Order: sequence, then structure tokens, then C-alpha cells
Amino acid sequence: MEYYFIGVLAAILTTFGFVPQIIKIYRTKSIENISILTLWQFGFGVTLWMIYGIYRKDNILIISNFISLITLITLIILYYYYYYKNK
Repeated sequence: MEYYFIGVLAAILTTFGFVPQIIKIYRTKSIENISILTLWQFGFGVTLWMIYGIYRKDNILIISNFISLITLITLIILYYYYYYKNK
């Protein structure tokens, strides 16, 4: 049980890891130096972690990776929006 909080803290930190990038892209209206391949790869990994959490019935894995996936989808949408807008 004492390790539960370590898992929760790790989940919070990684779940919101892409939020600063979303803010930066939104403010600068630029996707310079952003690798779309990295975003897709990370998104696939997060999806697999969420599926793993579902099979393990681990709410921390499920919720944190679901939120991570939402932030990644937001980031990918912003990427393509500014990619085509600035072309």
C-alpha cells in the first residue's frame, strides 16, 4: 500500500507530460521541431498500457493512460492543424 502513492505520483507526472507542449504549440502557432512519429509511437504505447491496465483491473493505469491518450490526441490534432495551416 505504501507504494501506491509512488504509482499515483508517477501517473500524474507522466499523464500531463505533454500539456506544456500543447500550450507551446497553441501559443506559438508553430510545430517546429515536433516529431509526429514520436507522438504516434507514444500514443500507441499509451494505448497498449491502457489495455494492459484494463486486463489487470488497475485503475491507475487505466485512468492515467486514458488522460495521456486524450492529451496526445489533442497534440496530434494541433500538429496537423498547424502543419497544413502553415504550409
